[in-house]
Amino acid sequence: MTSPSIYSRLLSFIGFSACALLIAIALYFQYIEGLDPCPLCIFQRVAFISMGVVFLVSFLHNPASIGRKLYGFLASVCGVLGIGIAGRHVWLQSLPAGQVPECGPGLDYMLEVFPFSKVLETVFKGSGECAEVSWTLFGISMPGWSLIWLVVLTALALMLMLRKS
Repeated sequence: MTSPSIYSRLLSFIGFSACALLIAIALYFQYIEGLDPCPLCIFQRVAFISMGVVFLVSFLHNPASIGRKLYGFLASVCGVLGIGIAGRHVWLQSLPAGQVPECGPGLDYMLEVFPFSKVLETVFKGSGECAEVSWTLFGISMPGWSLIWLVVLTALALMLMLRKS
């Protein structure tokens, strides 16, 4: 029988490892395969990195019940935000060609010129580059896989949060 402390640390380590591996894969596709991320992809990366940091701190801290619930909650919030972003991305990719929004300026330019609220609004409206499917595995696009992994990692964070002492 595993003690609650070891079980919580194991969940946190698995969560962190999965996030780190997924970011490594994203960087491989960007720098080795030449697939530049669209703005929604970048925000999904932020969700994975945020979850990974929370899982890592939880693993290192190995808190008691209240701390574990707090870390689980924070990771869950990051995951739910990521699910919303990835869900929007998958939806944009499923639109018929005539309904796809026009391409907009790059994220770097928007961050330099627009206030952050305008950047978020523009990014979440989506653009033509976000609707482009440039890679699939088993018929599922990269944002689709992000959505799946965000759901799995959020479930892991909820397990961490809801685990009884």
